[in-house]
Amino acid sequence: MTDVETSLKEAMTSIEGSVGAALVDYTSGMALGTLGGGKDLDLTVAAAGNTDVIRAKIRTMEMLGIEEDIEDVLITLSGQYHLIRLLKGRGGNGLFLYLVLDKARANLAMARHQLKRIEAGLEL
Repeated sequence: MTDVETSLKEAMTSIEGSVGAALVDYTSGMALGTLGGGKDLDLTVAAAGNTDVIRAKIRTMEMLGIEEDIEDVLITLSGQYHLIRLLKGRGGNGLFLYLVLDKARANLAMARHQLKRIEAGLEL
């Protein structure tokens, strides 16, 4: 089991093309931990904005009567992938891992696989 800081470091080092990573509480919109980013990528602003994305998707699924779990949400930009993985179990309710990838260097399938593995080892 790994803590938040170690999990974010693992995401940044083991996932090719990682630009930034965060653990976010979508009940409050607050980032519980961030790593990477920079002047062009403020991860605390991204955490708050992506909280709205998750809340809207959950609300829409409820209105449609869809009773499945969201595994992840992918936002594709011209130069980046933004991957949001909702955490399950062990106190992870209301949290998501957020990963920004450089599209030119990233392998999306491997990034999803690695993020799932990191989630499984995260101790909250």
